[in-house]
Amino acid sequence: MPYDPKLDQRIWGKTWENDLGKISVGIFSYNQGAKKLQITRENTDAEGNVRFAKLGRLTQDELEGILPILEEARKQFAS
Repeated sequence: MPYDPKLDQRIWGKTWENDLGKISVGIFSYNQGAKKLQITRENTDAEGNVRFAKLGRLTQDELEGILPILEEARKQFAS
């Protein structure tokens, strides 16, 4: 069965931003299944265009920025 975006439900989400882009943390459920965490990165280029990028490695600044968001996300799994 192919992926159907209509079945993908965003339950919760927050974003952390800096000058280079943003990292989004969200909880999703596909077809009313188990809740799953998704972390995505979007970088901003010199012209101000936003592009998705691999999350890959985090800087200390990024890690400290998203840690409180990850803790909130962890609590959302219990509710």
